[in-house]
Amino acid sequence: MTERLIHAGDVRLWSEDRGDPAAPPVLLIAGDCQSALFWPEEFIAALVADGLRVIRYDHRDTGRSTHLDFATHPYTFDDLAADARAVLDGWGVDAAHVVAFSMGAGLAQLIAVDHPRRLLSQTLICTHALGVDLAANVARAAAGEESPDGLPVPTRRLFDVLDLHEPTTGPAAELDLRVASWRIFAGDELPFDQAEFRRREQRAMDHAGTWRPSTNHGLVSEGVLTRGPELARVSTPTLVVQAPLDPISPPPHGRHLAGAIPGARLVEIPGMGHALPGAVLAPLAAEVRAHIRGSDPAGRAHR
Repeated sequence: MTERLIHAGDVRLWSEDRGDPAAPPVLLIAGDCQSALFWPEEFIAALVADGLRVIRYDHRDTGRSTHLDFATHPYTFDDLAADARAVLDGWGVDAAHVVAFSMGAGLAQLIAVDHPRRLLSQTLICTHALGVDLAANVARAAAGEESPDGLPVPTRRLFDVLDLHEPTTGPAAELDLRVASWRIFAGDELPFDQAEFRRREQRAMDHAGTWRPSTNHGLVSEGVLTRGPELARVSTPTLVVQAPLDPISPPPHGRHLAGAIPGARLVEIPGMGHALPGAVLAPLAAEVRAHIRGSDPAGRAHR
């Protein structure tokens, strides 16, 4: 395991590299306001054990990367996508298999549209297509309205999480809040190991050096709403992972996204919500590994 700080314009991005440097590279892109430690150790270990090189990084305003005052240093989703490309540059990687969750999967879509040569494949987990106005759909859901495009708006469980998010007063309360939020996001069909999520979030807080949550990504609003039609020209081999209990992008958002990208394949992880509990890690890693094997022209992505 090797750590590296990478410069991307006026920010520095913390990153980590695991596995054989000569192995097929995989870039993990976390969701909004999540650092690299969002990705469970078991998931990373499964990919490395399959002969892959895994790179993960802290988004700006998370973890050990640069934290900015958004009011004086605003940025867009295009800037966040450029950060991901800068991480590849910083590790000397021309093109990678990208595995991305939630907002991170939106960034992967932007890269696939604007810089397709940087991607060997993409796996898009728990997300919706470019062009879907999530902020407007949240407002519609709160008002009891439907979306004009016919796709479902977020479900009640999203608001159950939002209702929890009063400002916390210290690390213990913040840790409790994070675990409770993941418990709701994960849904009630699969086992939820509260102790494991407590360990994960404690590691994330220790990694960041603060218990205070990152919130700036919630202020980003530019870069995706007009891009939906461009998905039709994406040539990157794409796997879309739909979570049946996802309260943010409920089914059939995954099917809609897969239908917008030529040749994309859709899989559903039974019982999965908008989280990565232990019960989904093995089936998810298996789908990711199979997709990467099928997309690697050299056939090197396994031992």
